[in-house]
Amino acid sequence: MFSVDPFDRRRLLEFLGGGMAAVAFGKAAWSATSLPQIGPDRRDQLVLASGFRHDVLVKWRDPINTRGEAFGACNDFIAVLPRPGLQDELIMWVNHESPDVMLLHDGQHLIQRTREQVLQEQEQVGGSLLRLKRQADGRWTVVPNDPLNRRISGLTPIPFASERRIAGEAEAIGTMGNCAGGQTPWGTFLTCEENTDEYYGVALYSNDGLRRVEALPPRESYGWQKYFGRPPEHYGWVVEVEPLTGAAKKLTALGRFAHEGATVVTARDGRQVVYMGDDETDQCIYKFVSDRAGSLEKGILYVADVTRGRWLPLDRRLNSSLRTAFHDQTELLIRTRDAAKMVGGTPMDRPEAIAIDPKRGDVYVSLTNNKPKGNYHGSLFKIMEKGGDYLAEEFRSETFLMGGTQNGFSCPDNIKFDPAGHLWMTCDVSGSAIGKAPYEAFGNNALFVIPMSGPQAGTPLRIASAPNDAEFTGPCFSPDGQTLFLSVQHPGEMSQAPRTYTSSWPDGGKPRSAVVAIRGAFPS
Repeated sequence: MFSVDPFDRRRLLEFLGGGMAAVAFGKAAWSATSLPQIGPDRRDQLVLASGFRHDVLVKWRDPINTRGEAFGACNDFIAVLPRPGLQDELIMWVNHESPDVMLLHDGQHLIQRTREQVLQEQEQVGGSLLRLKRQADGRWTVVPNDPLNRRISGLTPIPFASERRIAGEAEAIGTMGNCAGGQTPWGTFLTCEENTDEYYGVALYSNDGLRRVEALPPRESYGWQKYFGRPPEHYGWVVEVEPLTGAAKKLTALGRFAHEGATVVTARDGRQVVYMGDDETDQCIYKFVSDRAGSLEKGILYVADVTRGRWLPLDRRLNSSLRTAFHDQTELLIRTRDAAKMVGGTPMDRPEAIAIDPKRGDVYVSLTNNKPKGNYHGSLFKIMEKGGDYLAEEFRSETFLMGGTQNGFSCPDNIKFDPAGHLWMTCDVSGSAIGKAPYEAFGNNALFVIPMSGPQAGTPLRIASAPNDAEFTGPCFSPDGQTLFLSVQHPGEMSQAPRTYTSSWPDGGKPRSAVVAIRGAFPS
């Protein structure tokens, strides 16, 4: 059996101060009696409700270490871990979803590029590890040139944690399309590869097992396969990253699809359960149950049958039709979507982020939209496992909130519970659709909080509005609940060459994605 070397778990736990206890959130924050809010806004600014303020923590192309590495493009998911015994230090992981080709090459999305230009793009994606320190005035800053600061990119060799080689190789070159992610109880970060077909195309399989690779149309892809002949099967996985060294591995047991995120919870018997969404129209919701505590390398992957309230195993050992269709379990995992369709997984309205209510245990899923079926605004969906048991194979589900003018939000994307148990949500109306029918009423993309208790319970309240063409992504709270880290992704997305930019955020020049730290209205 092929598997990667284990991380240095002992050193990591010593660094984190013992695992789960070190990552537990601090004191509950809000009573949610009367929270501030703002209305829809179309200004090219980061607009905040009364009582909040923000600092730009790090932005695209900022240097992060003495090795010449810089903060990547289009920052997305954020996660932090505390330094044991040091209340004022954190280690942060940030995803870099895609290269901003127009800004990087100072021109439009170039169909014909040089190999050197593509290498520049590959350096922009993946993720960043950063050491943070809180200053005396409460601001968080990146510690410059710290040894912990490093990049993982589209050029980094990453081994597979797999039963066998993938497309003949024991490792992939790079990670890209890194959208959302998760954290493990043992203190590692999970980063999820989403729209990887935009880079190396898509592998298609016929009923008789014949394989062919197709590229997306030039205007819908980066076309890296023209410069580097890497198999599409090397991408579309969940990647586990060790924060001290940047050591990484691709967790094939969690399936291969357009992973939005990977939300981890520990079940009653100590094993880990991971909830995931496949962010594409009419794709599915998944759950992975690990074979043993402390590892995500082996386990059973399930797909949700929402109609019957069942989790259906995607395992050849448990299904004769899957044994017939796939030569081994690795082939099944490479073709997760085909297996899910075969057993009866329910097509959903672009399942994206997943968050688990820390007080009630319910599982919330953001369903962004399904435009082909006339659903333009999406919804928040709730799954309630039978008996409150994350290992259960049965569940109930319901719509928690519908998007649209009646609730003031559209196209929900990332969701995150704060330490007090209130739900935060970002929205993702595409840059080309902002301000146009049927999205005129919503202004620029926004950040909302949905109180889960108090007189405003269940009411989405707009807390922030993004600059032009940007979306907010990766909401993440500091352990004490007093700072919300947030990505401002791709401001000026609809800019056109030559040098005509629709945004000048954050510093008045060319637009740059950045991570901000929001402080102020979080009671102690």
